[in-house]
Amino acid sequence: DDVTLVSRGRPATPPEEYGARWSALDATDAEACGRLLARSRPERIVLVHGPSDVTWCEEHPEEADAAHAAVTANIAAYADASRIVMISTDNVFDGHAWHNTERTPVSPANAYGRAKRHAERLLLGSAPRAVCLRVSLVYGHEPADAGKWLNFFAACAHRLADGTPVEAPDDHWTTPVHVEDVAEVVAALLSAPDPLPPVLHLGGPDRVTRAEWAGVIAEALGATPRLVVPVPKARSRYASRPENACLVGELLARLPATRAVPVRGVRAGARDLAPAFPLRVGTLLEP
Repeated sequence: DDVTLVSRGRPATPPEEYGARWSALDATDAEACGRLLARSRPERIVLVHGPSDVTWCEEHPEEADAAHAAVTANIAAYADASRIVMISTDNVFDGHAWHNTERTPVSPANAYGRAKRHAERLLLGSAPRAVCLRVSLVYGHEPADAGKWLNFFAACAHRLADGTPVEAPDDHWTTPVHVEDVAEVVAALLSAPDPLPPVLHLGGPDRVTRAEWAGVIAEALGATPRLVVPVPKARSRYASRPENACLVGELLARLPATRAVPVRGVRAGARDLAPAFPLRVGTLLEP
C-alpha cells in the first residue's frame, strides 16, 4: 500500500527510508486539509495528532481543546475513507480505578483527557466508519536529540545509559504498550471488515508504576538499579496524570482481525529495546 505521512514539520527520520512519502500540513487549517485530502484521496486514515504533552495541555487547556477539535473535524469531513482510526488516551478516565474497559464510563482526568474525549465525540458523530483506539502509555526507541520530550522508556534509557539518576513516581500506575505492537493492531484494524466497535482499548499486559518500570529498564540495560529514585507523583512532571493511567481491552481479543496480534509485556519490551541504548563507561551493573 502507498503510505503518506502528514505533519507540520518534516520527521527526523525521512519517511522515504521506510517506503513512505511525506506531505507538509497544518491539519488545523480546514482549507489546507481539504485540499490535501482531495488531492491524495486516502482510502484509510490513522489520526495521531496532538498536542499530546499532558503537562502543556494542563497549562493551555483552551488551546489544546481547540487544536484537537479542529484537526478531528477537518479529517471527519472527508467522506471517502473506508476507515479512520483515531488514537486516543487513557486520560479520558479519572484514574480512581485501574480496570478501565470499553464499558467504563468516561471522566477525564485532565485537560488532555477532556480534549481527547471531545475529539472522540466529534469523530464518532461525523464519520460512520471511524474507530477510536484508546492506547495506554506508548514507548519505543527515540534518539536523545529528537528535539522534543521523549517517551518515558527512551528518556529513562538514555539517562541510565549515561549513569544519570532517574526520578520516577512510585504512585502512578500504567499499562505500557510497545509502539510496534500498537502499529500491528492499527494495521489490522485498518484492514478489518465492518462492523467494528466504535471504541477499543489497547493496554499492555503488565500494570506497573513508573518507578518499577524504570527498574525493569535498568535491569535490561545492565545499569545499576540504584540510579532509579522513586518519588511521589506530585513532585514530578506527571503530577496532572491520573493515579491509574491504565487500560484493559475486552474487545480486541475477540475480533478476528486483532486477536492473534501479540502485545508484549514490559520485560520483553525492555529486552527488545536494550541494544539501542548501549551503556557508557562506568554504568555497568554492580556485583
